[in-house]
Amino acid sequence: MKIRENVPIAELTTMRLGGAARYVIEIEEDKDLAEAYRFAKEKDLPTYILGGGSNVIGRDGGFNGVIFVNKLHGIYVIDSDKDSIRLCAKSGELLDDLVEYSVKLWNGEFYGWCGIEALSKIPGTVGAAPVQNVGAYGQEIAQTLHSVCVYDNKDNCFKHMMADELDLGYRHSIFNTGDGVGRYFITSVTLELHKNWLKPPFYTSLQAYFDEHKITEFNPQVIRDGVAAVRAGKLPDPAEFASAGSFFKNVYLDEEETKKAEAKGIPVWDGGKVPSGWLIENAGLKGKEFYGMRVSDKAALVLINESAKNYADLAKARQAVIDAVYEKYGYKLEQEPMELGDK
Repeated sequence: MKIRENVPIAELTTMRLGGAARYVIEIEEDKDLAEAYRFAKEKDLPTYILGGGSNVIGRDGGFNGVIFVNKLHGIYVIDSDKDSIRLCAKSGELLDDLVEYSVKLWNGEFYGWCGIEALSKIPGTVGAAPVQNVGAYGQEIAQTLHSVCVYDNKDNCFKHMMADELDLGYRHSIFNTGDGVGRYFITSVTLELHKNWLKPPFYTSLQAYFDEHKITEFNPQVIRDGVAAVRAGKLPDPAEFASAGSFFKNVYLDEEETKKAEAKGIPVWDGGKVPSGWLIENAGLKGKEFYGMRVSDKAALVLINESAKNYADLAKARQAVIDAVYEKYGYKLEQEPMELGDK
């Protein structure tokens, strides 16, 4: 367990904003957690759990508390049969590494188990996936999540929780709502994957890629390669460009609102979902810069920090985008990344 003092949040997050955290502790083994929480309690400081920092915005005031940086590693098979397999991954592993592992496993007939291949190249850790119920291209972690192991900071013990206990929804779980915020440190995630591979038609951009390259036979590796190619063409890599990935949540409409939207030519996907990237692009904002933040010219859903120096700049840029979309379409966008620190 490593403890550091006065570490800039900007160094820990991919948007590269934020003042200093009072303490940062790297959690390298499960047994570090009891000691780390005891350290924070003795100093009467709040705690915050951080993985890769790709879905967190640091605030200017820093964080007068203790950030736990997840460094737990390991992926292994628990059990399998001819139709399914259970994989356990420690929460500090990169989600994309777990996806790669799953598509290269022998399933008894072919290489590749199905269930998370469409989540390829999503930045962040395995532990963050249940928190936000991460999803893309028709898959979300809730569809394959079997259970999680956590350290419960309230009861000071490790627990095993089944997926149906986690209240998983769109970018929602017990880990990011209500009393669950900050209570649990996810130490590992168990997934149950299967052999029923995805079949066309796929999401529009993914299907277009397969059609363009005349790909008609599909397995998990093919899906992974396609998703990776589409994402590379649309989404800036946080390692190269300071961003937090998808910045705005999609808009959800009820049945009556859906009819009105479709009558105006606004695309509405299954479940009443309006893609916020489409709204931003068609509001004329793609490629535009506001207060040092640029709306990506590849994917309007992404804000790139080109020259913003503080959270205040980001907040003004965010509001400019929200106002423009609301003025044109009447929908109020909501930010997807979480925030850390004092404004």
